[in-house]
Amino acid sequence: MMQAARASAAARLAEMGLPGRRDEYWRWTDPAAFTQQATPEAAAFRVDKPIFDGMDKLRLVFTDGVFDAAASDDPGLAGVEISHLSEAPEWAGALYGRLEAAGQSPVRRPFAVRNTAEAQAGLMIRVTARAARPVHISYRQSSNTSEAMLHHVVKLEAGAELTLLETGTAGARANLVLEVDVGAGARFHHIRPQGRSLEHRVISAIFARVGAGAVFKSFTLSMNGRLTRNEAVIEIIGDGAVAHIAGAALGDGADGAFHHDDTVFITHGAVGCESRQVFKKVLRHGATGVFQGKILVRPGAQKTDGYQISQALMLDDECQFLAKPELEIHADDVKCSHGSTTGAIDETALFYLRSRGVPREEAVALLVLSFLADAIAEVDDAAIAAEILARLEEWLAGHRG
Repeated sequence: MMQAARASAAARLAEMGLPGRRDEYWRWTDPAAFTQQATPEAAAFRVDKPIFDGMDKLRLVFTDGVFDAAASDDPGLAGVEISHLSEAPEWAGALYGRLEAAGQSPVRRPFAVRNTAEAQAGLMIRVTARAARPVHISYRQSSNTSEAMLHHVVKLEAGAELTLLETGTAGARANLVLEVDVGAGARFHHIRPQGRSLEHRVISAIFARVGAGAVFKSFTLSMNGRLTRNEAVIEIIGDGAVAHIAGAALGDGADGAFHHDDTVFITHGAVGCESRQVFKKVLRHGATGVFQGKILVRPGAQKTDGYQISQALMLDDECQFLAKPELEIHADDVKCSHGSTTGAIDETALFYLRSRGVPREEAVALLVLSFLADAIAEVDDAAIAAEILARLEEWLAGHRG
């Protein structure tokens, strides 16, 4: 089954080709860094303080795109079934590439197709009950020219629950795909603080299918990185399902070029379901932010509750935010909304804080954290949310002035 999926993906890639700037969904992000043959150099970020280090979790490490068994924990300690892509069990072979293929319509995503065809490493995770502890996929970069292509498949059976953490920089250039099948009544929590290398380039794609009464939640924190493109394609197929995806990005062009792109497509195909897209970007010194988000409500998907918000906070006049929010609704009993705003620091709020003795840079940091609060609120686990907040405060402290 795995070989058939790879062959199918290779054929699809040959037919569609790789994107260029003329492609509608790439007009604001130049894909050249991902299409060129030679890997662009990116110095590894070697002094990063580990995040979630104090948590009781199962750590599985990839260094430059290769599984590092010596640095990893025993996979059996999480109480879930974990295997490698090279030895995928029958259930994984049947699912591998299936959600990715379904997510190619109506918008083609060629880099994910390439990943399905060519990836040689990744984890196959099957959860049948509540996982004993979170599974932590830790990425490390040791070479300035490392190329990482990883494909993970996660299957949650009915009623199961898993928290998946992804942290670090996978390589100087990385292509990462995560396929998640959330069974009826299951709960999936995904938290992804992406690596802090200033020069890395990463394209990631999440393909999720959410069953009846199930919950899918994903939050991504991005700080630094020359070029980041995070795509998510989520299909809600069961009544009463919930799908939330959120992100917070902070970019300072003074550190080097910063371009961050979130592209999201959520399809409602069942009754009484809820979706949320909450994305916040803080930009300064020439940094660029992009958001392309869509909610599609299929015929018969009544009682849909869909919400989408994308906002950018500009800390100077040199940066830019490009947004394309979309709704396509084919049912008549729905509640859907979208909004996108771009603005500077609220001078009234800033004056209020300064009038009470708060130094200007500290006041700006407080207002930035307040701006990002809605995105962080999408993280259900209070301890994880606190770690993310601490990392944000650390970044802001290092970028004052």
